[in-house]
Amino acid sequence: MKIIVDAFGGDNAPLEILKGAMLAVDEYGIDVVLTGDEAKILECAKQNNIELKNTEIVNTLGVIDMHDDAKVVLKEKADSSMGLGFRLLNEGKGDAFVSAGSTAAITVGATLITKRIKGVKRPCIASVMPSADKPFLLLDCGANAECRAEFLYQFGAMGSLYMQKILKVENPRVALANNGEEETKGTPVVKEAYEMMKNADYNFVGNIEGRQIPFGDADVVVADGFTGNLILKTYEGVAKVLMNGIKDIFYKNLLTKISALGVMSGINEMKKQFDYKEYGGAVMLGVKKPVVKAHGSADARTFKNAIKQAVWFLENDLINEMEKAFDKENEQ
Repeated sequence: MKIIVDAFGGDNAPLEILKGAMLAVDEYGIDVVLTGDEAKILECAKQNNIELKNTEIVNTLGVIDMHDDAKVVLKEKADSSMGLGFRLLNEGKGDAFVSAGSTAAITVGATLITKRIKGVKRPCIASVMPSADKPFLLLDCGANAECRAEFLYQFGAMGSLYMQKILKVENPRVALANNGEEETKGTPVVKEAYEMMKNADYNFVGNIEGRQIPFGDADVVVADGFTGNLILKTYEGVAKVLMNGIKDIFYKNLLTKISALGVMSGINEMKKQFDYKEYGGAVMLGVKKPVVKAHGSADARTFKNAIKQAVWFLENDLINEMEKAFDKENEQ
């Protein structure tokens, strides 16, 4: 299993990327192809005593900046660390691609270089999220700010398949993010999507309001990319505020510090449960090969877990399963 890694994507590249990639090599027994400035990669590894095991470096000097137009990955910066990564993936030089770089550029690269699975109208970004019950999948998290009803319908199908094959949920409950549970609520697009999803082969359970999402009332939450990204960022922000608030309470004085000792194990469990680093990033669903968008601020553990998502894709043959599902839908 060979994973292509953009060594210069994200805020903490290349150091945390190299550390995370080597953690993945040790834990998952994979081979890694690093794309980026070879001299800087080797110097970073030397300065930080990182042994580059099972690693090939493909040299390129360009980097896609967060402020670049997303389409530069196709032409102007096709030889950047990200652009080269997509090209190597397309040429079969690796089995999956992981980058912590620009979400917009990754979306363009995945859609126009890796290309869509036949029958998929729009690929989407899907992120595994924590809840009070168990993890759920939120999609789309930013690839498609505006959606047609048929896109949302297909997101439900792809999300359901991901939860079945990757997280082993037997009959995933698929819900449509809305401003009310009633069938009559929402924008015209959401109402149309509801009607389509009612007759879907997957287990559609209706609309879900934002306040119910953290309670785990659905295994798959479907939204357009604008709404989904807002849910994602708000979710992460509120979790961080709550954890910081709890920390402040217990560090207030000597008595609260002593009290913290009795509940620390429970707090640590809750912190782990709501830690986005456990899954490392988001996956592109609907494209022909596994593409994973790691968090832009990823540290080594976060990036290692992003690579884990790519490993899961390959181990469970998710792309092939998705192709078969859409072939079947196209025949109907």
